[in-house]
Amino acid sequence: MKSLFHSGTILTKRFISTALVGLFLCLASPTRASDQSRFQVNPNAGAGDVIVRGKLGGLIFGFEVDPNGTEGLLCEAVSNPDGTVSARVETFSQATGRIIRVLARSESQDDFIALGVAGSVGLFEHEDVRGLFNIKRTFSTINPLAGNMINAHWTPPIDPKQIVNQVKPSLDGSSNAAVYAISVSTNVSPVVFSSNLADNTFGPLIEITDPDFTQEAPPVISFDPIGNQAILGHDKPSPFILPPVIGLVDLATGSFVKRTGLGLGVINGIAVDSEDGVLCTDTSFDSAVQFYTLSDFTGISVLLPGHDPQNSTASGGDIEFDPINKLFLVAQAFSNGQLDNGSSIQVYDLVGNLVESIDGLNFQGGDNVFPVHITLNPNRRIGFVNGPDLTTAIQSFSY
Repeated sequence: MKSLFHSGTILTKRFISTALVGLFLCLASPTRASDQSRFQVNPNAGAGDVIVRGKLGGLIFGFEVDPNGTEGLLCEAVSNPDGTVSARVETFSQATGRIIRVLARSESQDDFIALGVAGSVGLFEHEDVRGLFNIKRTFSTINPLAGNMINAHWTPPIDPKQIVNQVKPSLDGSSNAAVYAISVSTNVSPVVFSSNLADNTFGPLIEITDPDFTQEAPPVISFDPIGNQAILGHDKPSPFILPPVIGLVDLATGSFVKRTGLGLGVINGIAVDSEDGVLCTDTSFDSAVQFYTLSDFTGISVLLPGHDPQNSTASGGDIEFDPINKLFLVAQAFSNGQLDNGSSIQVYDLVGNLVESIDGLNFQGGDNVFPVHITLNPNRRIGFVNGPDLTTAIQSFSY
């Protein structure tokens, strides 16, 4: 357990008071394009009844919906008694959850991973297992996703010892994305770069060498296409609980700027409104969500519903941004911090107002290779998130 060093005393989170946490909540409201919320109540908001499962009912290895269309992408895998793995790449209907088509299949040791949808271009990875510690990774696109056909390769110029970890679309309708690749070798650094998925083109590979971002788990990233920058969020590597760090990486020049963030502990989620220049993060230890103005990096930190200074059960996870309705959606595994109350998605406007809570979800418990993820179709004000079975299903919601 990390501890917070304060006044010569090591304090564990059991003894952190509300007043101490409050020291890390900046009270100055950041400048915004507008101080008024654009939120309009959706009378149909809430957990949905569309449940998506793979054709085989297997473990879901990534999922995403087309934000401009009616379909989604998922990959699944089932372990067989003979030691082989049945793996599939599939598209599904956002309206019904029905699997529309199986695009690729494997009956070996291989698997597939859905990496994302940028514009309407789907991207997935094929892990070709050739032996112990010998995996060849290739990537394919489905352009457009509604065509339900794999029709091109995506060939990022990364080292074989680098693995694509996150692909973040631009949210402006284009097929541009920022990509973060981790390293599995001490001799190779992780890199971040831009790519157009449809054209299979790439910006320069930018090495991430700052130890504040290369130790422990990989940082979470977001893509600011107007600023042409990737924004990285990470906890400060330390035996103590400290404010997090945020890195801004120019995807053209490689310029790297590091800032100390608000809140305490690990940044679990990050998203950006590129048009209005607003960055949103959440921090695990103090169960808070932060809103920054990118132009001067001023910001505020507000506590998530159910915050309790004695524990972190109310903390947030993945954050996704709706660029049409100007909303940040924050996954909260334990609704209002209660262990027996299901899961929620907390909806905030650009100035940090909590405008809606989507309850009745369940994305807690169990072991999952992939973190809980929200994916949105802003045009229809719907989304999907893991659950009600954490590893084998995703559930719709409206907001």
